[in-house]
Amino acid sequence: MEHPKEYANREVVVLGLARSGVSAARTMHAFGAVVKVNDRKPREESPEAEELEQLGIEVLCGGHPDGLIHPEVALVIKNPGIPYTASPVARAIELGIEVVTEVEVAYYLSAAPMIGITGSNGKTTTTTWIGNILTSAGSKPIVAGNIGTPLCDAALEAEPENWIVAELSSFQLKGTRDFAPRIACLLNVAETHLDYHGSMDDYTASKAKIFANQTPEDTSVVNWDDPYCRSLVPYLKGRVLPFSMTEELPLEGVYAEPPYLTDAEEPNRKIVYRDAEGAVHEIVRTAEIGIPGTYNVANAMAACAASIASGVRPEQLKQPLKEFGGVEHRLEALGEIGGITYYNNSKATNSKATLTALSAFERPVVLIAGGLDRGSDYEELSPALETKVKALVTLGETRERIAAVARRAGVADVSVIEPREDAADTLQEAVREAVRLAQAGDTVLLSPACASWDMFASFEERGRVFTEAVRLQNAQTGE
Repeated sequence: MEHPKEYANREVVVLGLARSGVSAARTMHAFGAVVKVNDRKPREESPEAEELEQLGIEVLCGGHPDGLIHPEVALVIKNPGIPYTASPVARAIELGIEVVTEVEVAYYLSAAPMIGITGSNGKTTTTTWIGNILTSAGSKPIVAGNIGTPLCDAALEAEPENWIVAELSSFQLKGTRDFAPRIACLLNVAETHLDYHGSMDDYTASKAKIFANQTPEDTSVVNWDDPYCRSLVPYLKGRVLPFSMTEELPLEGVYAEPPYLTDAEEPNRKIVYRDAEGAVHEIVRTAEIGIPGTYNVANAMAACAASIASGVRPEQLKQPLKEFGGVEHRLEALGEIGGITYYNNSKATNSKATLTALSAFERPVVLIAGGLDRGSDYEELSPALETKVKALVTLGETRERIAAVARRAGVADVSVIEPREDAADTLQEAVREAVRLAQAGDTVLLSPACASWDMFASFEERGRVFTEAVRLQNAQTGE
């Protein structure tokens, strides 16, 4: 696309009324474009429409009207989640009209350099961590994209001394053409979102777009241990700054030293940075990192590499790495009460996510799990239930199913919480039961392995209720 100012008096269609759509519509309208916004939701379910209509922007709700996309439309900006098979998007492509996401618009507007973070897993944690590190080092980051401020709003707010730290999905990146972050970070690639992309080739190509327009003055942060990420290295134009859990990097990069240890020896590992001259700088011991889990060590390394590329000195990294308590609802540390630690992992809406969370703990775990019944058998939880979980508290539609798996796995204490009239009361009772089953030295972990919709409107609401129940427990014990 062109700079937004070039669309003055030209028609621009924005598809989707989510935060990014509203931000893009306001932005293009401010530059004089004739903006038309369309959303499939009915008008009564689209409260954002009123704000745009007050600005004089036409908003069409309740479906995609005939004639919405026509040859005189200069640009289509779509919500990232809208598939390319959707009728207005397909029509725009048929007519040769450029279709972009908000990322492309924001790139043209930003006076500040961007750090873009993408990957199949760990994006939110790594993005938030980079923002915290830069703030601790005295920089002025604006965390945006999938989390934080919409990218267009961030771009309009940014000054040259800022950094825009942006979490970017494959959906967002697919809709870019000229976007070129100063620092681009690819964390990992796993098979996912194929219902949207149609193939792994399209998914991986969308992820790789984060590097497409970089120059030798830019930096490409890549996971040296991920085969796909590593395969891109010969084609990258920017300075390559890898991170690795498994190899001592001979050139500049961030890695674990020693590269491999048994779980028992894990606390002796440390994250180090080898600079361009070959000098090795110790950053932090892995045992000191603020959130548990081997996968979070990798996220910490990525955050270190991106932060160093932005100008943060290695000695400035240790404190924010130690103090980071995680992202809300994603293995979020809630503190210790009576020797029992509490973690909110409400974002774990499937068994794999719960397995990953359980792998982070060496202390005995009292697990709270259960939620919407999608017909899963939950047998894949068995090995972790057998080795990591001392007691289980189940709730929600899947309570009996998960309880049965736990009993077969040999979990000694299994409590099933019957539903109360109020879902919050049910979860609060589950917390009280978990506290009863726990003792000093244990961890109480909410990691449901299920979606929340049988009881709560979202995993965020579920996590907030859990957090409040833990705070109430804290108040009752006086700690």
